[in-house]
Amino acid sequence: MFETAIAGSLPKPSWLSETEKLWPQWKLAGPELQQAKADATLLWIKEQEDAGLDIVGDGEQSRQHFVHGFLEQVEGIDFEHKVEMGIRNDRYKAMVPQVVAPLRLKGRVHAFEAQLARAHTKKKLKFTLPGPLTIVDTVADRFYGDKQKMAFAFAELLNQEALALQADGVDIIQFDEPAFNVYMQDAADWGVKALEIAARGLTCTTAVHICYGYGIKANTDWKETLGQEWRQYAQVFPALAASSIQQVSLECYHSHVPPDLMALLKDKDVMVGVIDVASDVIETPEQVADTIGVALQYLPRNRIFPCTNCGLAPMSRDVAVKKLEALAQGAALARQRYAQAGPGA
Repeated sequence: MFETAIAGSLPKPSWLSETEKLWPQWKLAGPELQQAKADATLLWIKEQEDAGLDIVGDGEQSRQHFVHGFLEQVEGIDFEHKVEMGIRNDRYKAMVPQVVAPLRLKGRVHAFEAQLARAHTKKKLKFTLPGPLTIVDTVADRFYGDKQKMAFAFAELLNQEALALQADGVDIIQFDEPAFNVYMQDAADWGVKALEIAARGLTCTTAVHICYGYGIKANTDWKETLGQEWRQYAQVFPALAASSIQQVSLECYHSHVPPDLMALLKDKDVMVGVIDVASDVIETPEQVADTIGVALQYLPRNRIFPCTNCGLAPMSRDVAVKKLEALAQGAALARQRYAQAGPGA
């Protein structure tokens, strides 16, 4: 009951890259960089285990960015001539690569870090991949001329890597789709279908992470414009509820998402965001347990997986560790407090 996990990313150590940045530059190159990535991955697996998390991940230590870490192993993408593009409906600008030819994987993408993580933990292992709609929103299209067509092409590549990750021993494969909260109609019309393609044939647990973004200024400023009720989830949750995707993550703590939207996912496992990634204030175990209690009003207790609202990559390492500890301690308190509570009792 209340198995804990993080959304995906964790801060990179200062000896690996720049810190507290969303697109950090590496400090090493070649074999030294590869070793440093491995060291950082092992460090964060140990930190998650020490904090008491039930489900661990690689912390995305081998990726500069959660989308471009995948794209670097895709043929048909020009990284040499990046262009500036507005991302998430022009919420912020970024230098992005261009799709210039048919897409094809060069080979395995994340074998190194997935196999390393699997060999060094006996806990359930989750691995994250960018979702098709979010990839489409983070590259410049100079070839396909159609967002849906390009998303489906990326979904096929994601499926190849996901099946290989499953063979590596990954227990949960999560697709990150923050763009679902921006392009809600596209998400409902074809974004979930693209996810189904990416997850085709998987027998491990499948998940989708839908958030309101990292705790960077562009995202916090955007949230200020969304009003007192954030109902974006209401447009895509019905399509996800009807899909084969088994787990769905959502923001909860310190957000304006109406909690009753969780009821739309009552037949899914729900990763309930109980840790705020836009604040350095450390949650107390009581606050985490209280948020789990809110979720219990709408979901069976065996369906609730306490999680972070989003990734922790832009945070300081010290704050991130303390938030992991609060997450585990709060879930432990909730197990005591709500042992016989909720719709699933």
